[in-house]
Amino acid sequence: MIPTSDLHVVETRPLVPPAVLHAELPISEQASRTVQLARERIKAILHAGDQRMLVIVGPCSVHDVAAAREYAEIIAEAQRRHRDDLEVVMRVYFEKPRTTVGWKGLINDPHLDGSYDINTGLRRARGLLLHLGELGLPAATELLDPVVPQYIADLISWTAIGARTTESQTHREMASGLSMPIGFKNGTDGSAITAINAMEAAARSHHFLGINKDGQAAIVTTTGNPDGHLVLRGGKGGPNFHREAVEAAAAQLSADGLPARLMVDCSHGNSNKDYRRQGEVLREVAQQVSSGSLHVMGVMLESHLVEGNQKIPADLSQLTYGQSITDACIDLGTTLELLDHLAAGVREVRERRLVVA
Repeated sequence: MIPTSDLHVVETRPLVPPAVLHAELPISEQASRTVQLARERIKAILHAGDQRMLVIVGPCSVHDVAAAREYAEIIAEAQRRHRDDLEVVMRVYFEKPRTTVGWKGLINDPHLDGSYDINTGLRRARGLLLHLGELGLPAATELLDPVVPQYIADLISWTAIGARTTESQTHREMASGLSMPIGFKNGTDGSAITAINAMEAAARSHHFLGINKDGQAAIVTTTGNPDGHLVLRGGKGGPNFHREAVEAAAAQLSADGLPARLMVDCSHGNSNKDYRRQGEVLREVAQQVSSGSLHVMGVMLESHLVEGNQKIPADLSQLTYGQSITDACIDLGTTLELLDHLAAGVREVRERRLVVA
């Protein structure tokens, strides 16, 4: 008989079941409390019950757990300092969508050598998230592979669906069953329509193919996720963080019966892919907030210990510690200055409202 299946499959390896990984690295009471409370605070910000700003800040991607832990210690201090004005959540991205090919992230290739030791990647990812939860620092990520949530979603407080996957039915279905608020990025063309459609789809109940905690193929039924929101990240048509673009997007959201609250990604198309311009974007957003705009509920910054980025060298010992191997990031000092600036703007608005009241 002539074979008709797996003609392009070279190898299959067993994947550790989610339940086994959860047993090895169980969520603690402190980590669970960190996640639960952060999710509730983010929902309150999204639905305008909390007038603070949500800040998703951290490396473009995590490739070195030690550097991520060091970064987290400093951001956790900023989180505590600004708690009255900002909800600071660390960006902890383990999966990277690629335009063509390239390193796919810590979960996929934790050793940076093409060995694709995914079981180790999942363990390192969950271990880092547990550390952040114990530290009291909420974590945010982008979920790309629909199998991954079973391994780490219990430790995530906010999730992004990226510009390349917002239009994907698979990701909209996945989002409908996730337990945390979700930001849907506008499409790569800059249009908000795709993300708005995704928000509406993810808010509905779905039935789809997935896996359960034991790693078995399963039919998944969801309730729908009511806590989706729009993330403006710019696009081929240019940036979309200026007041006019924000107001236009908010009007679209209102017309569709959705909360007219959104997040601005200070990187990607909004910075014209120049990491040094993220500060310009954040300052413009801070000005909108301080002038009374209620539409922007959060920002996202790509930030690491060391500014810029680097290619993965053949000799991994030559990697610069604390520097991104994907998109370029601002450094930690610049990040802390920007958080101070944004917090000051939010505080000014709060104090002005108290005087009026």
